[in-house]
Amino acid sequence: MKGYEPRSSSSCAACKLLKRRCVPNCIFAPYFRSDECKKFAKVHKVFGASNVSKILIEVSEEQREDTVNSLAYEAEARLRDPVYGCIGAIALLQRKMVELQHDLAIAKDRLARCHAAATVLPSPDVLHAHVSLPPFPDFCTSSNDFNDIFCHTSPSQLLSRHETVDDFNQIPYIF
Repeated sequence: MKGYEPRSSSSCAACKLLKRRCVPNCIFAPYFRSDECKKFAKVHKVFGASNVSKILIEVSEEQREDTVNSLAYEAEARLRDPVYGCIGAIALLQRKMVELQHDLAIAKDRLARCHAAATVLPSPDVLHAHVSLPPFPDFCTSSNDFNDIFCHTSPSQLLSRHETVDDFNQIPYIF
C-alpha cells in the first residue's frame, strides 16, 4: 500500500468529507490520505462513497491503489466533460493518432521519392510527380450523436481521400 500514512488522530479524506469518525480499519484511509480531500470529493460526487467502498471491497488488495487512481481519473474526466468523460479524451487522442499516421505516410512517401530521385535521376520532374495519398478514414457520420464533437474540419481533412499532391506546401503542418 504505497502512500499509506499511519494515522495518529487524523481522519482520512473520505471520513472528513462525510463528517464521520475514521475507524482504524477504514477502507478509504490507505487510498485517500487526509490531505487529499479534493480527490475524494470528486470521486464521491461522481460515484458516491457507498459505491466506491463496494468497489474497493470487491477488488483484491494489490489492485486497490490502481482502482482508486482509475476512479479518480474517471471522476476528473467526467466532471470536465459530463457527457463523454474519459471516452471523449480517448476518442480525441485516437483521432489525432490517425491524422498523424496519415501525415507520416505522406512524409515517408516524399522522402522515398526524394531518395529515389537522388540515386536514379536528378531530374526536377521526379520531385513534382503526383503522389497518391493513402486513404484517410472518414470519422463523420450523418447521425448527430457522439461523432459530432469530433467532426470539425482539421488541417488534415483539407486533402480528400483520392486527391494527389504536387506541391508539398499544401500539406498541413500539425503542431
